[in-house]
Amino acid sequence: MNNKKFNPYKRLHEGSSVQNVLGKMIEGYNLEKGFDKLNVREAWIKLLGPGVASYTNLVELRRDTLFVSLSSDVLREELSYGIDKIICMINEDLGKEVVKKIILR
Repeated sequence: MNNKKFNPYKRLHEGSSVQNVLGKMIEGYNLEKGFDKLNVREAWIKLLGPGVASYTNLVELRRDTLFVSLSSDVLREELSYGIDKIICMINEDLGKEVVKKIILR
């Protein structure tokens, strides 16, 4: 990991894109985990669709475990058969390995 402390006042190159600058700020202020939590929720809804989203009460990322609360026992059972595939789809959508385990409640 980088030992240098983030300096928000340090000037970046003139050709830096907004995306690059925001990425440096997110990394410098250690906001990645918060953004991961938001992005995992969005990925769950986007990848599993509005049908599953309507039965989803809570999607919460704690460390590398995704806790999902569902209001349908039948849906919970069906999703439990494809946990590994869902983990792969979410991580692929996020572009990095954020979720290692999913617990359906």
